[in-house]
Amino acid sequence: MTTLRASLIASGLASLALTLPAFADTRADVEAATAQWIDAFNRKSTADIVKLYAPDAVFLGTSSPVICDTPALVEEYFRSLATLGDATNAVGEHRVQIFGDVAISSGYYTLTRTQDGKTTRSPARFSFVYQKRGGKWLIVSHHSSAFPPPPAAR
Repeated sequence: MTTLRASLIASGLASLALTLPAFADTRADVEAATAQWIDAFNRKSTADIVKLYAPDAVFLGTSSPVICDTPALVEEYFRSLATLGDATNAVGEHRVQIFGDVAISSGYYTLTRTQDGKTTRSPARFSFVYQKRGGKWLIVSHHSSAFPPPPAAR
């Protein structure tokens, strides 16, 4: 192996080693942003959820046909949180992808609630697209949809 080639390989490996901790920190920050959304939802805090969205965010919710593309529409969508009683949301299997100052967290969450003494679980799929703005990961796009039934039930 030539000295130049060995030097380039060593330089590339050193660069990779320096970016791995930053990548891990970014992943942890995105995971924390998703956890903040879940926490605000479970506390039924419309105001705290709305703060997690960028002013120009686009949100397609599970229970509305409206494209929420203003803070007022996002707030309107989540205004009924207080009426959900003991409902909680929990993130299940998911993936985080990092693209510089943009990150995507996609996977499953499940809404669990008790109605008339019966516990129901409503699994859904989600995608949060985050952009780092002003040092904070904000949701710029959010899509949620009901989990489809298994193939045999279709």
